[in-house]
Amino acid sequence: MRSVAKFILNAIPRPWLINLSILLRPFVYILFKGSRFTDPIDGRSYRKFLPYGYGKPRLNALSPGTLSLERHRQMWLYLQNETDFFQKKYKVLHVAPEQAFISRFKKLDNLDYLSTDLFSPIVDVKADVTNLPFEDESFDVIFCNHVLEHIVDDQQAMRELYRVLRKGGWGILQVPIKTSLEKTYEDFSITDKNERRKHFGQYDHVRWYGKDYFDRLERAGFSVEALYYSKKFSKEQREKYGLLENEILPVVHKN
Repeated sequence: MRSVAKFILNAIPRPWLINLSILLRPFVYILFKGSRFTDPIDGRSYRKFLPYGYGKPRLNALSPGTLSLERHRQMWLYLQNETDFFQKKYKVLHVAPEQAFISRFKKLDNLDYLSTDLFSPIVDVKADVTNLPFEDESFDVIFCNHVLEHIVDDQQAMRELYRVLRKGGWGILQVPIKTSLEKTYEDFSITDKNERRKHFGQYDHVRWYGKDYFDRLERAGFSVEALYYSKKFSKEQREKYGLLENEILPVVHKN
């Protein structure tokens, strides 16, 4: 199963994967229905989660129903338990929206929700995150998860996200972080897919973020909280929900 997941992720372009997953999701849910794991996003339980990862696939990472990963389930639990996101009137910008979230967020009456991406077939607005077609201070909340590691000029993307966020607004900007690195590792001369996979962990990544990721966000204007939110749960709860204990949830604010 691990080798099949690895092959699919590395061989099939992301837009095709999105369309394929939409078609197969109902059948996969039936196949994996059980009681050992629970996805907090849809409340359904499974006998196992699917493996996922471009390098060495992680076991029990991908929920069969929502296609959520560990980071998505952590974010959902944070929004549910620690914010008023599901109650308060918010204008939301979601960059490269995850399938686990997009349909659910669109249905919430309290949200004025807009999704954007340059390539995704399921978004409202096709746009480059380094040059967003929105007025200054247009949104109350911004989500941009696992996007910045794909973008050469990530500082410009961060500045754009800061520009369109209203004062007093907040957001979640997740990226892959290697905490063993003090400084982000990037080398834009590496363009070969196999070399990028070797250096950055994935064929379409241009960097590994280090602990200075939060400094980069602050240079763009944000104040930042680096939360280990999964640690709020017991070991048994983390296993049940499929959470990673040491995954960082970067929450940003515009003061």
